Amino acid sequence: MGSSVEVGRRSDSSSVLGTRFLIYPQPPFVNGYDKPEMVWIGRSAGPILAGPSDDRMYIANPIDPKRPYGLPFLPPYLGPLRPPVRPGPDGHFDQILPGSPDFLSVHSYACCRRVLDICEGYVGRRIDWFFDDTFERLEIVPHIPDWDNAQSGYGFLELGDCVPPTPTSSFALNFDAIAHEMGHLILLSELGIPDGDGDDAEYFAYHESVADFLSLICLLHFDSATDKILRRTGGNLLIHNELDRFSELSDEKQLRSLNHTLRMSDVSNEVHDRSKPFSAALFDSLVEVYQTLLFERGIADLDPNQFEDLRLEMAPALIEQALRRSNPDYERRHFASKAALQDARDIIASSLVRSWPLIDPNTLTFTAAAEAFLSATYEGPARPYLAQIESCISWREIL
Repeated sequence: MGSSVEVGRRSDSSSVLGTRFLIYPQPPFVNGYDKPEMVWIGRSAGPILAGPSDDRMYIANPIDPKRPYGLPFLPPYLGPLRPPVRPGPDGHFDQILPGSPDFLSVHSYACCRRVLDICEGYVGRRIDWFFDDTFERLEIVPHIPDWDNAQSGYGFLELGDCVPPTPTSSFALNFDAIAHEMGHLILLSELGIPDGDGDDAEYFAYHESVADFLSLICLLHFDSATDKILRRTGGNLLIHNELDRFSELSDEKQLRSLNHTLRMSDVSNEVHDRSKPFSAALFDSLVEVYQTLLFERGIADLDPNQFEDLRLEMAPALIEQALRRSNPDYERRHFASKAALQDARDIIASSLVRSWPLIDPNTLTFTAAAEAFLSATYEGPARPYLAQIESCISWREIL
């Protein structure tokens, strides 16, 4: 798997802050996201060494084309590997720029670690891999040529790349796709795996719902993305934007959206289709809390408590007018709106991860998951918004 050698000595301030990387919050072909954002990856897993690698995950970049993993073939990859990518003399990786041969490896690693760091921050502890009895670390394969997909599984996360390359062909540059796959690994680690004796269809549909929503939550941890989303919508998150839809570019080959009006009676039993109402209920809850915080803080004069369902009772254009009447110049309230959105993000994400210990994977249904989510809401920082969140879930016919 190649050697790992720490290069350079960092200043004390860098050691505290972590290691710098460049990440595209959205794929570079998305309008406005052609430049990556510099982020700090924390040192919760120890030093980040050449590869990049740490004691939780490592990059394995094969020289020869490899097949995607699948039983009985699992990590580690035993063929020849490209040399591990080394950090700069200061111990950081942000000097490795897009277009360089090493960027896919560095970007893939940074995206995986950022998602794990964010989720561990909400859980409040280390998340132990569900496969750690067999493998100590997650193997990340950043480039599988002529494979239009991304997948995660027992000890691995793999990212395909179409041949010939196109602007949309590399999953290693798609933070949404990587965050979605990391979401599956984190859920498997936190929920456990059903024993297979019962009907686990909704277990896997729940996986898809939450993996989609975790991708959204992680996107909101990028300053550049949050700024763009709010400025493009004037603070109205019911206007379609990159927050509620994302191109996972997986087997479905379609743009996925969390901002829709589908209820459980509208969807089939196909796993991805059945996942849509629950992920939308989480999105609705996020928007409800955000709009309520805007009103409570005097940023907007629209009181969400006056409406049973903002989406159906008021057209997005009317909501936008109400928001703009509060202050016709959005820029004057941008940072206050941004703070409200970040608070809403953390309130809903905290309730979601606090619900996981209350869920039995062998009996998981969307109703049970919703009840666990509401119980966690009652016991956590989202308690003031419990009635609104319950209404969002009930409207989707989950309760």
